This record gives sequence, structure tokens and C-alpha cells, in this order.
Amino acid sequence: MAALQAADPATAEQLSRRSLQRQPQDADLLLLLAISLHRQQKMAEAVDIYARLTRLFPQSGLHWGNYATALRDAGDLEGAERAYATSLGLEPRNADQLLNLGLLLLQRHDYILARERLLDAFDLEPESPAIRIHAARACSACRDDHRVDELLKPWRQWLPLEPELQFELACLKLALGDANTVQLLLEDTLRLAPSHLQAKLLLASVYERVNKLDSAEQLLQQIAATHAVIDDAARLEMTHQYATLAQRKGHLAEARALLENAGARNKGDYAHYFVLAGICDKLGDLPAALRALEIAHERQVEEMRLVVPYRLAADAPVLPSAVGRVTAADYRRWPMLLAPDADQSPVFIVGFPRSGTTLLEQMLDAHPRLQSMDERPFFNILVDQLALKGFQFPQDIEKLDQSDCDELRKAYVSMACTKVPRRWDTQLVDKNPMNMLWLPMIHRLFPKARFILALRHPCDVLISNYMQNFRSTVLASACSSIERLATAYVTAMECWLYHVRVLQPEVFVSRYEDLVADTAGQTQQIASFLGIEDASSMLRFDQHARDKGYIATPSYTQVIQPVNRKGLNRWLRYRDALAPALPILQPMLDHWGYSIGDQSPQSLP
Repeated sequence: MAALQAADPATAEQLSRRSLQRQPQDADLLLLLAISLHRQQKMAEAVDIYARLTRLFPQSGLHWGNYATALRDAGDLEGAERAYATSLGLEPRNADQLLNLGLLLLQRHDYILARERLLDAFDLEPESPAIRIHAARACSACRDDHRVDELLKPWRQWLPLEPELQFELACLKLALGDANTVQLLLEDTLRLAPSHLQAKLLLASVYERVNKLDSAEQLLQQIAATHAVIDDAARLEMTHQYATLAQRKGHLAEARALLENAGARNKGDYAHYFVLAGICDKLGDLPAALRALEIAHERQVEEMRLVVPYRLAADAPVLPSAVGRVTAADYRRWPMLLAPDADQSPVFIVGFPRSGTTLLEQMLDAHPRLQSMDERPFFNILVDQLALKGFQFPQDIEKLDQSDCDELRKAYVSMACTKVPRRWDTQLVDKNPMNMLWLPMIHRLFPKARFILALRHPCDVLISNYMQNFRSTVLASACSSIERLATAYVTAMECWLYHVRVLQPEVFVSRYEDLVADTAGQTQQIASFLGIEDASSMLRFDQHARDKGYIATPSYTQVIQPVNRKGLNRWLRYRDALAPALPILQPMLDHWGYSIGDQSPQSLP
């Protein structure tokens, strides 16, 4: 025992073997021998000893669990799963074995079952940081980000953690979009474990995301200089990061060569192909961009089949939240309730993704009277919580009384405060493009709220979305083909336009093309709509965005630059690829006055 505690498993092995010559059936000695072999990575011998213990003590959940873990570490995942099942059959409330089984299922990419087992472990030991973090890993793999957020809420109380666990925490916080916290967590991890290679690689990636490009490059150079042995996976990750930095510097040919020579990091690495497609697009090699996108979407769909198979069912709606409608008769039945006025309500920026919502958000956030918080699916969460009580959206909105709405507004504000240090002398800006589908719920809680609808040529929107690696399973599945994406666009717009006619909220339509053509004039119109006289600070949004650091949207590299014309009529180069989508888009092209016959949108009054 003393030798194991002193990290000397070789001595522990020798002492165990010597003692076993006198007591060959002693369970404690056999266990110490197995552990000492396990720690020396003598896996075949360790597995034999653990197996012997299960034969000697077949009713011991502990020995079956240890045997399972050894099988897992030896690569026999099926045998390990059977052994864990035996262990849990003997001790069904053993949180440690549920944790181990969950980790095995994660390793096998059985994310849904892993989430169930790890949440079972959490129910038994809710105070365990390790169980919370690993349960959050499974929830993150299933894109259940709200549950991840809930599991990680006490994370500050856990620090400092064992380096590997703190690294896992950092990975999860990054998936939630909290890169500034991730930077601190990783820097702290490296103070505890200076040679932690994965933490260094992730930190270099985070530096790039918060626009510290020199720091990212310096850290990659430090890794190459100080780590004598770098495995193939780490070397591949470094190459991808160098390619990203080259792309950020405008060295597109170099970035493309790095990625093409390196290849994908693994068979599920669809991110590689999204990045490669973006570079090929900028280089003007459109066939290569489309080939890369086809592979990217195929691989992304394969992953989604593991975590959200119901989204890909033949009869699944392309946008589930757009299915229901509030009719004029339904709306008349809504009870009259007290609610905040326009200045006490958030400003909502909506519009199909890639329509310029992030640009508008950064412009508004640059004004001292306004405060944004990046994209947060608060209304999705509120409706999901109501669904647990039997609430159906949108047909049950009329059942919400004053108390219900007051509590929902409190919950909304509480969630907002967890995401941004709230400045109470400012008006909140809620930018989430797909909030356009939640208009009835937003209108019930904030009937006086002002909306800014970001509008852009639908064909430009489609090609931009098709090139994005969305984390949202709804958006990722919608983007799996050009035709499906066009259907999603039309579905979202029809849902929005229908409810605007019924509910008649205050809406300002901000056309991207007009904003580019006359930035100052359009910005002043937006400011006037919001009751703001001086819009000058909003024109300095690019500097404000650089000062913020992390921006959790795909356009994080664009919004730190002044308004430019690069995004206009990009779709024309992809007219042939978009051809199947154009008949689907036609109703919205007609409604908004956009042409596909020339290079400029028709002007509407």
C-alpha cells in the first residue's frame, strides 16, 4: 500500500507477489497485485488477476467493476460492458460503477445511453465534481447544453481540480461559448501541470478564438520546442491550428496546403472539411469547396444519427418550433395582463442565421445604453420547462395567467444574469436568429418589445448557412442539403410573417444590403427606432467587438472588421449549386423583393 501511495507500482508488485507465495488466495493481496500491474500498464497480467478475483468472489460488485475497468483499458469494450452490467446487477446503486460504465459508453460513442447512466450516477452522488463533469460530457455530446449548464453551475467551488478533470471542465465551458473562462481554466491547469499537452493545444485554439493570434502562434511554437515526443493526433491538431492562423492572416494557399496534406483528424472530423471549404471558397475554387462541404455534411449527419436520430426521421419537421400557429381567434382569447413597457423589455434581434444578426448585435452592444449577451436559447428552455408540466406550444399560451408570466420573466432575467454581468442601467439586447420562431411566447411575456428583423438576400443566406458548422442539431440537420435548407428558410419566414400579422409587434426590418450601402444612415434609423438620439458609438462596433474578445457565433472573424461589401451577392458564384433551391425560395424572394436575375435586390418602400 505504501509503495502504491508513493507512485512505485513496481515495488508494490514485488511485495504483493512475495506475500502471495504464503497466502495465494488473499483477496487484498491479489487486489494490490492487480492494481500495481494495472498502473504499470501490464494489462494482460492485470486482467488475469482481476478475473481471478471475480471467480473467487463472484458476488463482489467491487471485483467485477475493477475487472470491467481493466478490460476497458485493455481495449475489450464489449467484455468490459458485460462485466459492468454484472457489477451493477450486484450493486445497482454504486455510483462509481455507473460512472465507469458511462465512460465506457462514451468511448463507444453510445452517447444517449452514456447520458442515462451518468445522470443515474449524478442522482446518487450529486455533489461529486467528477460525476457532474462526466455527466456533462455526455449531455454535451447529445447537444443537451442546458443540462450541461445546470450540471456545471457550481464549478467555481470545485477549483482547483485534478488537471485532467479541470481540462475536461474547460472543454465543456468552451462548448457553452465561455471562452474567456476557458482561458483562465487552462492557464490554471498549466500552472498545476506544465507539461499537459492537450491543455496547451486547447489554450492555443482559445487564444485564436479571442483574437490573440500572436499568443496562439507563440504557444504552438513553444509546444514544438519543449515537447520532445508529440503523438500523431497532437501533431495533426497543431497542423490544423497553424492552418487556421494562416487563414486569419490571409495566407489562404498556405492554409489550404496544410489542411490537404494533413487530412482529417479522425473519421468523424467534419470540422476539417468545413474549414477547408471556406478556404477553397475564398480562393475561388468553387468545385473543391462544394466537394468538401458534401463530405462535411455527410459526416455531420452520421454523428447526428447517434445523438438525435429523431431529427433525421423521414417525417420529422425541418423546424419543429415552426409547426404550430396562434390564430387571430386564439390571440383574442389571451387575457389582458400587466407587462413591462418597451424600454423595460429586451430588444430582440431575429432573422434566419447568417442574415447579419451578429453585426446588428455588436452595433447595439457598442452603445452605452444597451447590453447584449451573444446567442442564448432562453425561450427554447422556458418552453421545454413548461412542456414538463404538460404545456403545449403555442396552443396553450392563452392558459398563462399573470403569475405564470411574471415567473417566466423572472426565469428569463435570471438566465440572462448567468450569462452576462448585468448592467442595470442598460436595456438588454437578445440576439438569437431563431427567436423568430418563438414570437408568440416572446409577445406574451414582452408584448411591447421591439424587434429588429435582419434581412439579407435569401440566396446569400443559403450559401452562407450551407458553409457553416453549426452546433445546433436543428440547424445542422436543416443544412444537410441545399433543398432542405431552402425549405427551412421558407418555413421560418412563413412562421414569422404569419405571427407578425396576427400579433403586430413593433418591427424594424434591417436589410443587410442597405446597411452596407449606407451604414451611417441605416444605423441612425435603427437608433431612432429604439429611441436613441446619438448613434455615433454604434458605428465603432468593430473596435468594441475586438475589445470584447470572444464572440460565440460563426461570424466572429467578420464582426471585428468595419462594414464591407464582401458578403454581397456571394451566391452568384454558386448559382448552379443553388438551382434546386430556387423554386423553393421563390415565395420569399417575391415577398421581400429580391431578384435572381441581376446582382441587386429590388427596392421596396
